[in-house]
Amino acid sequence: MPPVHAALLLLTGLLAWSAVQQSPPAPATQAKKNPLLKLVEPWPSPEKMTERREAANGLPLFADTTVLPVTLVGDFKAINKDHDPNSKQLYPGALRAGENTELKVQFRARGHVRRMSRTCDYVPLKVEFVKKETEGTAFARQDALKLVVQCAGGGEYEQYLLREYLAYRIFNVITHRSFRARLAKVTYVDQASGKPQGTRVGMFLEDEGDVARRLEGRVVELQRLLFENLDSDTLMPAMIFEYLIGNTDMSIYALHNMRIVQRPDKSLHIIPYDFDFSGLVNAPYALPGRGFLLKNVTERLYRGPCRSQELVDPYVANFVAKKDLVRALPDQIPGFSRTSRDDARNYIDSFYASIDSPKNVRRLFVSCSPKSTM
Repeated sequence: MPPVHAALLLLTGLLAWSAVQQSPPAPATQAKKNPLLKLVEPWPSPEKMTERREAANGLPLFADTTVLPVTLVGDFKAINKDHDPNSKQLYPGALRAGENTELKVQFRARGHVRRMSRTCDYVPLKVEFVKKETEGTAFARQDALKLVVQCAGGGEYEQYLLREYLAYRIFNVITHRSFRARLAKVTYVDQASGKPQGTRVGMFLEDEGDVARRLEGRVVELQRLLFENLDSDTLMPAMIFEYLIGNTDMSIYALHNMRIVQRPDKSLHIIPYDFDFSGLVNAPYALPGRGFLLKNVTERLYRGPCRSQELVDPYVANFVAKKDLVRALPDQIPGFSRTSRDDARNYIDSFYASIDSPKNVRRLFVSCSPKSTM
């Protein structure tokens, strides 16, 4: 076991033991569980882990890349006014997928920037299912899913969502340690009147627990992590990918737009998500992070660790080897306009131009300003 993993395990084990020993009796309202306790929970057998991995890999929703037509029935007038990021209000409704499938669901508004009224007309959703009702449908074995929605009217906002979908597809090509996404054509129906309220594109994101099960691991809530605490074979592709799409809206230290997966060997893996502030998407509400001295989000900044040339070269080689696959993706996005396709490919090409020589690779990822985390 690498020394950093052993030290991290010892530290978290001691903290978890201390939390259990020193915690007062639970009040009537149960306090939030100490996230460190997750690190020392026993693991299922290797056979069970393999079974879970295969089940997650085989989920029907993400076995297909065609656009999934769905109809959502609910009180969207109320849901789209739920702008409080701390609100957990559930709204009953239904999801129809095909002529013979209607599932009882509950909707919950979610998100931060896209949940604000000045940013979006339609808020991002969490769709919660009755699991036993989903068998035999595209949503089989799903408990709850995030739904990224086209948050405002007009073709431009449709293209922003499709560009974010492209970002997920790019990272899927680079590594299987990534969130999967499924495009949907979403028709909204008012629950009270039964009248349609419009049809827009949307995107279902893979449940984080299923991502972890595909990696034979589990999600853990750990903040204040350093680069040295993380598995390099996951960290470096993720950081180079974030540079590719021009995204600075993430933080490992603050666990912002990142999920941490722990594997049985105690290694920790970061899985990024939420790319609407990236230069690839270039949404009108997206601004560079404060302190980065960037003119706009299309200007790139590498925020990952600086490594030796010997360590960096294999990761860069993986991106180069998959260049043709990545460049072909804009042609595979249903509904992409010619402008979006050309802009996306030009932005991808500018990334590859930035790593086209050992000198450029060294400047970006080796001779960069040393950081312990981000």
